[in-house]
Amino acid sequence: MGKKVVGYVRVSTMGQVKDGYSLTYQVEEIRQYCEQNYLELVHIYEDRGISGAKVDEDGLTVEREGLQTMLADLKHDPINYVVVLNTSRLWRSDMAKVLVHRDLKRYKVDVRAIEQPNYSIFAHDPNDFLVNGMLELLDQYQRLEITCKLSRGRRKKAEQGGYAGGGIAYGYTMHKGSKAPEVNENQAITVKRVFELRQQYPTWSLTQLAAELNADGYTTKQCKPFSKVQVKRILDRESLYKGMVKYGNVVALGQHQAII
Repeated sequence: MGKKVVGYVRVSTMGQVKDGYSLTYQVEEIRQYCEQNYLELVHIYEDRGISGAKVDEDGLTVEREGLQTMLADLKHDPINYVVVLNTSRLWRSDMAKVLVHRDLKRYKVDVRAIEQPNYSIFAHDPNDFLVNGMLELLDQYQRLEITCKLSRGRRKKAEQGGYAGGGIAYGYTMHKGSKAPEVNENQAITVKRVFELRQQYPTWSLTQLAAELNADGYTTKQCKPFSKVQVKRILDRESLYKGMVKYGNVVALGQHQAII
């Protein structure tokens, strides 16, 4: 066999699956690429369900479990390349790109991008540098364009009192074909209790509120104990639970039923 490589695949949205970027598709492309180029594929790492990558600015790391596992393994197993469908699987922001480049260069590992055959994090040829840079700028432009379109659509929906997108708040359920979230009666009881506790004990910390909820047997969507973060999310959505919709600077009477 030839040089030793690992693969990395990532999908963050259902849109990417529909557009042909499913994990299965990426894996098949990587396996075929390695066979055709006589590369020894040691392992394929994956991340799913993560939109882009959150950067831990204190630790200067990209918070993706599969990616971090791969980088940790590179310390102990000599690898020549990380094979990906395209570089946007590894990074989608300048900060993430800098951090991933830093770690790969530390272990002297390059990137092989199937859809960008001339890509290299060690590229010194001016033409390759220009082409790779243009491809990444084009990808970034397309993402910004999609974000702007989504933002305009969500803003218009919010102005009409519709749910502006994002995860469905605890206390509500969205059924297929529904124009607005519907109240989840069991979770709504918990939401009311959170605000009752906040009113009764205004000086309590989020940790104390969570502990009281757990002591009384209330649970999260996943039927697990509450943490202070989950309590904060409920408190931060007070206007939503009062029947209002907020998106940016838009505030409107929502189409959904209020809980408190």
